[in-house]
Amino acid sequence: MKLRFKQRFFSWFDSYDVYDEAGSTVFTVEGQLSWGHRLHIKDARGNHIGTVQEKVLTFLPKFEFYAGGQYLGCLKKEFTLFKPQFTIDSGDWEVNGEWLEWDYSIDSPSQGHIATISKELFQWTDTYTIDVVRPEHALQALMVVLAIDAEKCSRD
Repeated sequence: MKLRFKQRFFSWFDSYDVYDEAGSTVFTVEGQLSWGHRLHIKDARGNHIGTVQEKVLTFLPKFEFYAGGQYLGCLKKEFTLFKPQFTIDSGDWEVNGEWLEWDYSIDSPSQGHIATISKELFQWTDTYTIDVVRPEHALQALMVVLAIDAEKCSRD
């Protein structure tokens, strides 16, 4: 399942649209003004289905994931020198990036390859392609992309 994640042009807060391969909107994401990033994910019908919440006052960036009010886990950036790496505390997903921080792979020792994330270059806004192996992982893979993008924006 391929998803295209695109930041909306001229938005005051973080807001994104996520499309499937046919160009249909699958998810929308709207940022909320708060201390730290707080992103609300809605399905195609506008129902709230998930939240990505940045934890503040941490040494390295951390983002909590919630779906349907249930805690899914916390994505933590690991200390590395050249290639970005993240882990999720509630499972065995590992997120490894390339040194330019444009491409990422989500892998699991128990489940194998989960998704590939690629930043599209030469776009007016942040745009990523998320290639998810199993559709049931689409929401959490999107949450990973949102957290990585938010972490990068915080450094800029």
